[in-house]
Amino acid sequence: MIRESRSISLVPVVAGLLLSCGSSPAHAERAGEMTDYRIAAVAPRLDTDTIERLTGHKGTLNRKEGVFKVNAPRNDLRVTTAGVRMTPPMGLTSWAAFQRMGHHTMVMGDMVVTEDQVNPVMSVALDNGLEVTALHNHFFWDSPKVMFMHVGGMGDEKALASAVGKVFAKIDETRGGNGEIPNADLDPARTTLDPGKIEAVLGRKGELANGVYKVTIGRTTTMHGVEVGNTMGVNTWAAFVGSDDQAVVDGDFAMLENELQGVLKALRGAGINVVAIHNHMTQERPRVIFLHYWGVGPTARLAGGVKAALDVTQTSR
Repeated sequence: MIRESRSISLVPVVAGLLLSCGSSPAHAERAGEMTDYRIAAVAPRLDTDTIERLTGHKGTLNRKEGVFKVNAPRNDLRVTTAGVRMTPPMGLTSWAAFQRMGHHTMVMGDMVVTEDQVNPVMSVALDNGLEVTALHNHFFWDSPKVMFMHVGGMGDEKALASAVGKVFAKIDETRGGNGEIPNADLDPARTTLDPGKIEAVLGRKGELANGVYKVTIGRTTTMHGVEVGNTMGVNTWAAFVGSDDQAVVDGDFAMLENELQGVLKALRGAGINVVAIHNHMTQERPRVIFLHYWGVGPTARLAGGVKAALDVTQTSR
């Protein structure tokens, strides 16, 4: 274990050395550029033993970078990619890295999850104070399909390590097909839902065509000095199919970076699955993050979840 260091005042020592060399206290004071012979407290180091205990996994300290990284290989997975047997060193290892930032700790990590694990694990991360910053694939032609969820956080070291430990525990709990797999026997050709009820919840009008009721809400950003918006793909949309009792909703959210966590929490709070978090563009200002989602349930609940997510974004009509 690397123990926390105590705050030490070095200037009196320096002053004493200068005095022993014939320098005056005033000289020592100027050398230290201080008047009270004190310096800022030294930030404590990472408590690696506690991080290992709370995360449930062993780690390695990179002394040069001051980073302690714990690894959780997905040895339980039997993944092939285009016929190639994949092993943990080939990219199937979950990890979390801790680094001191002054008197706080930062954590960043990448969680290897199967499709059915994504949303249960995401909810645990969000509920325990971590941020989810990306969700995407790293491979093509993989069986079973594997997704990668990037997480992060800043704050109390023990709280972050505990949160990461709960994420790892949820991955263990849901492995082997014990996650969530929604299913619904729905066909747009048989849609009977009432668009008026969705409009009443969302406060926005959409269009019903070919059994799909769709609402699109434009946003704007700037690329290469030119404003781009709804028709160029900078938009949030929701498409509903089914009945008032059981429907499916899918769509995109176009969000500013500081809106992402609120949107995630709103959608997961309504039982709506998040299926991807990534960028669609580069060089845009402000930066826009896109989130893709898909959920099954009563229309009112699904619309309520979308509305709650909309409420944390600065969307335009």
